[in-house]
Amino acid sequence: MKSTDSGKTNNNKGGRSAARESALTELFVNSLKDINWAEKQLVKSLKKMAKAATSDQLRAAFEEHATQTEGHVERLAEVFTSLGKRPTSKKCDAMEGLISEAEELIEETEEGTEVRDAALIAAAQKVEHYEIATYGTLRTLAGTLNLNEAKRLLEQTLEEEKQADVLLTEIAVNYVNEEAAQE
Repeated sequence: MKSTDSGKTNNNKGGRSAARESALTELFVNSLKDINWAEKQLVKSLKKMAKAATSDQLRAAFEEHATQTEGHVERLAEVFTSLGKRPTSKKCDAMEGLISEAEELIEETEEGTEVRDAALIAAAQKVEHYEIATYGTLRTLAGTLNLNEAKRLLEQTLEEEKQADVLLTEIAVNYVNEEAAQE
């Protein structure tokens, strides 16, 4: 069992050491860099997915989300600015893998089929779930660090990611999956 200095507390908010807070801030900023890279790559990927989509509805959803994702990149720049930092990126291995998987699904499915659309939706929802988890975590960290502007901006993006996921589910359930089952 570790002893503590009599003047320090380890587990309450008021007694958090500067080093610990700094480490949490560093984690937060590194995570921002990671998702910034991910969002920039996703803009390109969504445009490819839109071109590969069979249904006009899915194509439009991907195109709309690509535009929205460009806004996410801009919003992340605002988060960095609110921290007094320059917006930077670091490679996100998770997003790289998800994008690679989406590209493989395009190659492995027949062009012009609803099966391809079902595969594209599955790939896109994996991305959305990753983003929802990331933005949810970042929003929570921003709250813990009392970064209210960052928290507000991240919450806005989180809600948009959730809406994109719901839209993809609606397209799958109301059209694509039934059509794919008939092919």
